[in-house]
Amino acid sequence: MDFSKYGIRKEEFAVAEAALGREPNECELRILGVMWSEHCSYKSTKHLLKHFPVRGPKVVLGPGENAGIVDLGDGLGAAFKAESHNHPSAVAPYQGAATGVGGIIRDILALGARPLASMDGLFFGDIDNRRTGHLSAGIVKGVGDYGNAVGVPTVGGKTAYDSCYNENPLLNAFCIGLVELDKIVSSQTARPGQLVVLLGSKTGRDGIAGAAFASAELSEDAKESRPSIQIGDPFAEKMLIEACLELKEKNLIVSMQDMGAAGITSSSSEVAAKSGVGMKLHFDRVPLRAADMEPWEIALSESQERMLLIIDPEHMEDVSSVARKWELDCAVIGETEEGDDYSIFFHGEKVASLPVSLIGDRCPPIHWPSERPADFETRWNFDLDGLTAPGDWNTTLLSLLGNPSMSPKHWIFDQYDSMVQLNTVRGPGHPVSVLRIKGRDSLIALVFDADPWKCGLDPFRGGAETVARTVRALSVAGAEPLGLTDCLNFPSPEVPGQYWALEECIKGMAAACEALGCPVVSGNVSLYNETKSGAILPTPVVGTVGLIPSPEDCLPSGAWEEGDVLFLVGPCNASLAGSLYIRSLGLPESGRPLEFSGEAEKDFSERAVGTARAKAARSGRALAGGGLAAALAKDSAESGLGARITLGIPTRKDVVLFGEGGARALYAVPMARVPLFKVIWSGYPCLELGRAGGDSLSVEGAFSLTVARIQEIWRNN
Repeated sequence: MDFSKYGIRKEEFAVAEAALGREPNECELRILGVMWSEHCSYKSTKHLLKHFPVRGPKVVLGPGENAGIVDLGDGLGAAFKAESHNHPSAVAPYQGAATGVGGIIRDILALGARPLASMDGLFFGDIDNRRTGHLSAGIVKGVGDYGNAVGVPTVGGKTAYDSCYNENPLLNAFCIGLVELDKIVSSQTARPGQLVVLLGSKTGRDGIAGAAFASAELSEDAKESRPSIQIGDPFAEKMLIEACLELKEKNLIVSMQDMGAAGITSSSSEVAAKSGVGMKLHFDRVPLRAADMEPWEIALSESQERMLLIIDPEHMEDVSSVARKWELDCAVIGETEEGDDYSIFFHGEKVASLPVSLIGDRCPPIHWPSERPADFETRWNFDLDGLTAPGDWNTTLLSLLGNPSMSPKHWIFDQYDSMVQLNTVRGPGHPVSVLRIKGRDSLIALVFDADPWKCGLDPFRGGAETVARTVRALSVAGAEPLGLTDCLNFPSPEVPGQYWALEECIKGMAAACEALGCPVVSGNVSLYNETKSGAILPTPVVGTVGLIPSPEDCLPSGAWEEGDVLFLVGPCNASLAGSLYIRSLGLPESGRPLEFSGEAEKDFSERAVGTARAKAARSGRALAGGGLAAALAKDSAESGLGARITLGIPTRKDVVLFGEGGARALYAVPMARVPLFKVIWSGYPCLELGRAGGDSLSVEGAFSLTVARIQEIWRNN
């Protein structure tokens, strides 16, 4: 049998054949081919993900469910997760992005949480590349149209440009919702004798085998796979959200699972496997929108806006009543039973019979060969002495600010409704997005960030830096980090050097999570992000969630006032390796990012939170891309004030101003609070830079620009 055409490897076929005592039939092979795809089974990474810490004092629910949950206090939890939709977005940017947003919203909904806000991670190719305009326009419009229509605000995110994403853009979607901790819905609570119910849109041929499509390199043939792309309907999703939440409030749901990748098959078999029950499904009861669909097509369709429910038989009429109220299809398509059998019937014939445990847990793991690239250390060769200082500092700074990865993304934000639901305190464009919790003083703080360039030079240090920069931003804003979610976007694991980079990135991220007490509660892996033209950089994207006790404890950025004293806290020996400055000069990326120091990061985080809580500063910004120079320019532009800066240190000014990495921040402190600020930061590197004021931003011996000119360049590029 040619099992390879279903995506099954020889050793996988052998496992299936041994478990069944016979050869799987075609329908069963198609099911296993998708359920054992990289996207669904995590066969290349499951063992690597065990490096992540997943427990912590605020963790209510870690990895294993549709999303993770952290404790916000007083019986309320925040459910959140990030997920990739890269391949669909590369082929059909509008629908790929829209259904990515819809899918992550349903992941949150599946826990019984009301979706509160979304963020996105967008990685586009070179801005001058012909395809970049087409892909970025479609992806952004898809995110905006779906989020706006479904009533979930998009409150922030990360957008970056690099030629490595020319053919393979990345779309990572994040969603957070609120759930009462005593009303969490689980996918692990089904019992024998209950009904399997499909709620939501009819099933069509859209999205069939999308999970397998997402688990292979993007070939020219794959780009013609438009039938694999799902079609989104945000208005149906809105109805589905309200129906599911009403069913939860009425205690009518035993268990619930989103129908994402692999559709009915994944959702039903996962509920069965997690709950330890068997399941019998009748596909002739599935409401269809396409004629003459075959059983395997129904099994693997990824039609959107559908949820799988497990219901007690005595509650079915009440469930149907709620579905009619929200004008949704609702059909009993099967029942749970004792045992481990997962059977599909179609017009009275049994078309598939597989052990539940075989589908979910017995795909043989893959330990791909891992090898540190031979040229790895040569990438660190960086001749700082050979790098001349800018001849025209003003032009250099303006060029940096005009870089598409640095400049404000108003063309994106303006397409998003960031205020719907009226919970947004700080939306897109700020280092930290902030949401109010109705009826409470406390605020939720969110950061979604990545640094693929440092991961490309040193995956361990880059992975650690990625986690650390999200926690730094939260801490400076006054938030206690509670937990994080990740999207691990990498190229093919079958290349030893690329698999090694994946391993090292995860280890670096895990080290930072441990040091900062910020566990991973959910996440997603997206591999095979490469085309014949090349592979993407290692791109782990991290979404970190924190809690601010009250609005008074929330420290803004870009809020200088005349006479404020500006301080740089943190070491001055940052690195130009992987920096935006080097990229903006058009120089090859080289050098080694700074070594991660868990002790220094923890110390910084505690002092930063203490600064916000003690109201010892008026404004603060953690340093990230573009370093100190970018932080000064952004704060100046947003404040509408200049400053006079003197760098009284012997280190090269270009390194101090443009270097990146390490636990550092720029603070503006009212004169009367300077003594308190210095006490908080006593024992930590703290350099007084100068005073805010006037209409020009000048650094002695470097640049001097009017605030109006900075605003013009930064905001209009």
